[in-house]
Amino acid sequence: MFLSQQDFSQAIAQMPLFAIDLVVLNEHKQMLVGKRLNKPAKDYWFVPGGRILKGESLEQGFKRLTLNELGKSIELKQAKLLGLFEHFYENSVFSDEISTHYINAAHVLMIKQDDLKSLPTDEQHAGYRWMNLEEIKNNESVHEYTKAYLAFL
Repeated sequence: MFLSQQDFSQAIAQMPLFAIDLVVLNEHKQMLVGKRLNKPAKDYWFVPGGRILKGESLEQGFKRLTLNELGKSIELKQAKLLGLFEHFYENSVFSDEISTHYINAAHVLMIKQDDLKSLPTDEQHAGYRWMNLEEIKNNESVHEYTKAYLAFL
C-alpha cells in the first residue's frame, strides 16, 4: 500500500522504514550504482533498492523493486542475503528537518551486464553506471552506505 505524501512524511518522522538494497554485481566484478535525485543521499551514487510496502511480502517487494529499479522482475530466490544494515540520515525526501532511519536487507544479485540493457531513469535516479569495487571504495561521490557493503562481499 502506497501512502499519501502527508502520511508517508509522518511515518518517516516516527518510525524506521524497512527496505531492500540490491547489490548487483556483473561478470566483470563491477557493482551497479545509480545517481540519486532525491534526499536522503541526493547526488550520491548508491545501490538500487527501495522500501517494502505494508501488506507486501518480501518476495512481492523484491520482484517489484527489481522491476522498478533494474527494469527486470527477478525472484528473491535468485539473490543471496548479504545481511541487515541500518542507515541513518539527518534529512528525508520531504524535509531537512525530518530525519530518516532505514533498516535495509541487502541482497546480492549476480547479473550479466548485457541482461540489464535499459535501466530505468525516473524520479529516483539520473542514471546508472557499473563501477569497479576499488573505484567504489575510493570515489567520494559514492555514498558511505554503499561502500559499507564492500566489506561483506
